[in-house]
Amino acid sequence: MRMRHLLLTLALVLGPAVAAFAADVTGTWTAEFDTQIGIQKYVFTFKADGEKLTGQAAAERMGEKATVTLTNGTVKGDQIAFTEPLEFQGQQVSITYTGTIAGDEIKFTRKVGDFATEELVAKRKKD
Repeated sequence: MRMRHLLLTLALVLGPAVAAFAADVTGTWTAEFDTQIGIQKYVFTFKADGEKLTGQAAAERMGEKATVTLTNGTVKGDQIAFTEPLEFQGQQVSITYTGTIAGDEIKFTRKVGDFATEELVAKRKKD
């Protein structure tokens, strides 16, 4: 009975802390990284609601700027994932991101369709 009481107490105490951590990704994040098509600059705007992640990606690549709405977003503990839908040279390409949140940085791996896998770091924009 004591163990059950202890587990219930831990769940009540730690549950909100874990939920608050998951929501910590909300805000604006910037990244600049080199790819096969040159330097890309991104501004991600995230909003977390529990484990659901929504947001936008504003990108500058090859002299062009575009903003897209992110899809399939999740935040689970310190793990984040989403998809950036992209139209590139008349083709629809899904860019899938997975990452680990550590304070004011997110270390991402992004898979650009079947073309490339890239590593990047996004940093929280300080207001």
